Amino acid sequence: MDEGTDDTDAGALDALLERLRSEAAADRPAATTPDVGIVMGSDSDLEVMSGAHDALTELGIEEQTEYDDPPESRFSFETHVVSAHRTPELLYAYGETAIDRGLEVLIAGAGGKSADLPNMLASIAYPLPVIGVPVQEKSVSSVIGMPTGAPLTAVDAGKSFNAGLSAAQILARGDEKLRGQLRAVHDGQKDGVGTVSEELHSLGTPGFRDQRDG
Repeated sequence: MDEGTDDTDAGALDALLERLRSEAAADRPAATTPDVGIVMGSDSDLEVMSGAHDALTELGIEEQTEYDDPPESRFSFETHVVSAHRTPELLYAYGETAIDRGLEVLIAGAGGKSADLPNMLASIAYPLPVIGVPVQEKSVSSVIGMPTGAPLTAVDAGKSFNAGLSAAQILARGDEKLRGQLRAVHDGQKDGVGTVSEELHSLGTPGFRDQRDG
């Protein structure tokens, strides 16, 4: 990486840090700020962490990309890359400003054996609830190994969709519409099992296999 690229990256990081602090200092109605923050240690984690995006959008929770231009949905979420090891200053700024920026719950995903992002964010953003997502199987022990005092909720490796549902459950405590949407998603899963069971029974195993695999 050449010196010009280093300067560009440093400038982008400084601008992001300033933006987070500026948003934290702004006096904004809660309905206009993101409610869920999705963070990951690297953009290479996006394939796994996109499950949280899918769960939230399925529930009608829209992604907010501009702080000054909130979506029309009652709840919204934002997405960032925040590396615990490469940009600790960004991790601290994000965690320290999260509550003042209006966030209600955080979803943090990290991979590798030293998956420290969810744990450190849970400590910095305390008492904001944090849902940890081990991006890989080898990340599980690191994510769930949070010491006593700054608890962390975690899902199984790669299950960021469940993390999105859990975040929505937290938001739904005071919103009947969102509770109804969560029930609808759950009921849809039950209906799917019933449909598959009936097709397997009526077609028989060979016919069901042919239909499923064809």
